[in-house]
Amino acid sequence: MQGPQFLSIEQVLLTTLIVKLAAIAALATMLVRYRRFRHILIFERRAWPDRLTFALSLGIPLTAGVASRLLLNYNAADLTLEGSFIAGLIAGPYAGATVGAMVGVPPLFNGEWIALPFAVGCGFAGGGLRELCPKEAIWHFSPFVFTTLHRRAWHMLRSLQVDWQVVLLLAPIALAVLALGLGQRWSDHHRLFVLMPMSARTTVLALLATVLCVATPIKIWNNARIEHRLQEQEKLLLAAKIEALANQINPHFLFNTLASISSLIRTQPDTARMLITKLSGLLRRLMRSTDHFVTLREELESIDEYLDIEVIRFGPNLQVDKQISPQTLDVIVPSMILQPLIENSIKHGLARKVGGGRITIRTAMSHGHTVIEVHDDGLGMSEERLEHALGGGIGLSNVNERLQTIYGANCHLKLTSTPGEGTCARVEIPELTVPERVTA
Repeated sequence: MQGPQFLSIEQVLLTTLIVKLAAIAALATMLVRYRRFRHILIFERRAWPDRLTFALSLGIPLTAGVASRLLLNYNAADLTLEGSFIAGLIAGPYAGATVGAMVGVPPLFNGEWIALPFAVGCGFAGGGLRELCPKEAIWHFSPFVFTTLHRRAWHMLRSLQVDWQVVLLLAPIALAVLALGLGQRWSDHHRLFVLMPMSARTTVLALLATVLCVATPIKIWNNARIEHRLQEQEKLLLAAKIEALANQINPHFLFNTLASISSLIRTQPDTARMLITKLSGLLRRLMRSTDHFVTLREELESIDEYLDIEVIRFGPNLQVDKQISPQTLDVIVPSMILQPLIENSIKHGLARKVGGGRITIRTAMSHGHTVIEVHDDGLGMSEERLEHALGGGIGLSNVNERLQTIYGANCHLKLTSTPGEGTCARVEIPELTVPERVTA
């Protein structure tokens, strides 16, 4: 029967190094989940409250790790060198020194007198390197520089230009070598805690672990920065697309209205003059507003001005009926979303109809959605025309594309029509996913 087998000193060291790497990765992942911490990472210009917040966010858990090493003999939790250096490298020398002071004070109670100045020095070293190094070079830092180190070193010598990736690689290694030297010099008095390697191989692995413990948080945090940039670019792209669609609908509306006015200039000059006055007022309103999203109340007010123009054109033959639910008035909707629907009803539903016509604008709340309907009692459309209605012309296709761009593919314009009875255009806007206002 075999007795219990214990790990060798070298195996214990390797296990400790692996756990250190896992601990720093877990800490970096947890911190980046907090909005304030992520905000600090994204913007390079940081006020002192941001730097202090960063230092405390990183320093408190690192200090707890040092305390667990002192009280529980859990050596893998001590990340004094790496944490202080990272704080300085990301947030500047004072943030690095603050973290260094936080993690360096507890060991003083254990007689480790070198720990405090060494930790503060690591923080200043990272901060000093930050002041010299291009900021993007820090975020691009990777331990895989090892694989091309010989080529980079030769290029540095040949071009006499600094390769900051090499500098960022050598800096933590130099601090780790200094820590090993100090630990070995004061090993009898335990003035500085260091994981002492027992061979050349473990020495190399210890230095590699130090570099990985610095590079891993930077890699995790840089991924968060890249993700934020992609989200911002998506927002800008969405805003640009919405603006392009809005700019497309405004000229379309203007040209159609001017065509109506031109047909009245000779036969009904007073009516044409009144239409021009109404149109100028509506255009001034549209030009003053830079919002791509407005409340339904504001959209209906804008529609009233447009309907004034159409009522003047058609006279008493055009009747407008509004059935507006008060609950929907403050719902945010895309601007100029109703005008193309009403214009389509007048132009294709009522204009060719003999006698009067009625347009009904109806809004209601249904299952968390705001339902908007524009119904006319015009000539209606056949099934064949209805299938191609959203593909032809600018007005309806523009409304449909804007809805899908803003709310997703499941939100689109729905048309139903009965020949001889009229057409209904229906829009359902998700109440819970209303977008923020985007300005031009």
